[in-house]
Order: sequence, then structure tokens, then C-alpha cells
Amino acid sequence: MPSPRLGLSTRCVHAGDTRDPHGALHSPMYDHSTFGFATTSDVLDVVEGRTSGALYTRYGLNPTITALEAKLADLEGAEAALAFSSGMAAEAAVFLAHARAGDHVVCVGDVYGGTFELLGQDLPRLGITTTFLLASEAGRIGEVLRPETRMVFFETPTNPLIDLIDIAAAKAAAGPDVLVVVDNTFASPVNQTPLAHGADLVVHSATKYLGGHSDLTAGAVMGPADLVRPVWAARKNLGTVIAPPVAHLLQRSLRTLAVRVRAQNATATAVAGFLDAHPRVARALHPSLAAGEARSIRERQMTGDGGMVSFVLDAGTAGTSAVVDRLRLFAIAPSLGGVESLVTQPVTTTHHDLDEADRARRGIAGGLVRLSIGLEEPEDLITDLAQALEP
Repeated sequence: MPSPRLGLSTRCVHAGDTRDPHGALHSPMYDHSTFGFATTSDVLDVVEGRTSGALYTRYGLNPTITALEAKLADLEGAEAALAFSSGMAAEAAVFLAHARAGDHVVCVGDVYGGTFELLGQDLPRLGITTTFLLASEAGRIGEVLRPETRMVFFETPTNPLIDLIDIAAAKAAAGPDVLVVVDNTFASPVNQTPLAHGADLVVHSATKYLGGHSDLTAGAVMGPADLVRPVWAARKNLGTVIAPPVAHLLQRSLRTLAVRVRAQNATATAVAGFLDAHPRVARALHPSLAAGEARSIRERQMTGDGGMVSFVLDAGTAGTSAVVDRLRLFAIAPSLGGVESLVTQPVTTTHHDLDEADRARRGIAGGLVRLSIGLEEPEDLITDLAQALEP
């Protein structure tokens, strides 16, 4: 594995790669479900952890998968990483590995709609309860902890309001016995490395920036080996390991992660500045526009502002939908992080299933629009937004 002293782009290209006997420049794809051994002793050495090696793909013991995981761990500065079939599979495995019946979770700020459902509907059936705090209530983490609290979970920046949550402050409030788990999907390791700021585990929907081309579905968990090991067991038993062809495709994507995200950062900053000055936009949301304490958090824990921009129009749901429908370069679609720019109205997609009162409490109104900025020319995206915003 390359030294962490090497630059990020260098590690994106080389971390985790191994040469095969033919001299392939990158780790090849092993599209196999199982692997053979010379002796039963060799099998036991792998099964009992005395040696590393391929064994069975559902276990993740496949060279394509382990090469990907070495790269993922390197990029987040982690001891270990696991790759999953989706981001939700990664999240579910973390919760099931580190919480059990009678335990308690604190969720801070807005999260993906599926995460709200997992915490609010699915885990309670297993006896795991969650207290939900707004991002503005992050200072209350210590207040809502219980003896049975096992985990504090949050995204930063949040989805879809781009709130910033102080990772170090959250860990200080949680204390040493409560895990702080950060969803780093919006930022990616290019813009933020939560482990360096006190997080215990990091999760990603690798479908988004890590994949970056809207052509794969995957998830990832990174962190210390002792905290990742129970998650490995949950993945093995749930059968949610990434498939080797997807792992191979994700390795390809990661080689360009730094250059893609840095370009998206710059374009998103330009788009956010345009929206912030537009008379029809009541509020533009992007880390580059952060003020006060949010700006201090940005400066402490982020190295780039990200490609996600949200804004609130001076219109209701129908009027906002009309603006969205007039966009030409932005595809109306959920997801994010690809080379193409996307637009979504959260009340119609990612947060549609939240009840109306909870959406209102969280500020997810009909006038809220979320943009995922791709690799198009910034001037073209701004022109498209300008024409759609014309009265």
C-alpha cells in the first residue's frame, strides 16, 4: 500500500493495487464465487486468520474485493474497510453489528430518507430505538445520551440542507464509550476525512462520488480494524457483500476520484454564488456560503466544499416543480455524485416518505431544490439555471 505521505491523487491511482503474474497495471477482476486450496491446512490458515487469502466471495475473501477495500481504507486513512452491495447495506450492517435489542442511537441532523426509515421503522422492531435531533440541536448530544446509547450517527454536510456538523465536538459529547459514525457520502475523502477529526467509523454510499459515473451501486465502511471486524461478520451473514464485477468497476472509478471531485467543487462554488445572488432564490446552501459557526466548522474539518448545492425558491411545491421542469442540462433524478448534473425536489424523492409535519420541522419545504453538480462547464449550468428561473 502506498505511504500516506503520498498525495491523494497518487493514492487514488495506486493504493491497494497488486500486479498479477502477467503484469496487469491494476488488480484484475476475479469473477469467482470460490477458490481452491492445495491442502486442508491451507484452508484452515485462511479461515482462522493466520494467513490472508481468497476463500469465498460472500465472505469478501476475493482478491478483487480485498484490493478495493485496501484502496478505500487508504483514502479515508483507516486501518480497514469493507465494501457492500449498497450504502444502505453498509449502514444496516454497522447498526446491527454495534447495537442490539435495548440499545439506543442518536441521529443528528437530516439524513437520507432510507436512513430515516431504517432508524425509525426497521430497527425499533429489533428493539433498537433512536432519538432524532435537528442539526441545530447538535449541542444537545450529551443531554440525550442514555446508559444504553451505543452510537451517534450523522451526515456532514447533511442531505439535503447542507448543514455542517462538528465531528470533533460530537465525539467529545459522546465520550469514549459511544461510537460516532459519520456518513461521508456528500463530502467524499477528497473534501473531508472524519476519522482524522474523531469519528470512530465512516460510511459511504459508494454509488455516489466514489463511483462517480452513475453506473454502479455500492457501499463502504471504514475505520479501526477492531470496529470493522464485527461489521464484517454482519455482512457475511446478511450476504450484502459487493459483487466482484462491481468492485472492479468501483476501483476504476476511484482512480479519478480526486480530479473529478475537485472539478465539481469549483463548479458548485460558482453555481452557488450565482444562486445566492439571484432575486428568486430565498436562500442558497453550500459550504462556500457558510457563515458564523458553520464557517468555522468548514474551515476546521473540510478541505473542499463539495459538489452538492441546494436552494430554496420563493415559490411553493408546484411553482418550484415548474422551474425544475424547465431545466435542460440538469436531469431530474435522485442520486448524486456523477459526471452529469442532476436536480431533485426532495419532497418528491429522497424525503417524500417523511410525514409532512416532520418535513416542516426540518425545513424540507416544497420550494427546496437539490443540485448535484457534474463535470459540465460552469457557465453552461448557470445559463441553464438562469433560463429556468425566469418568471
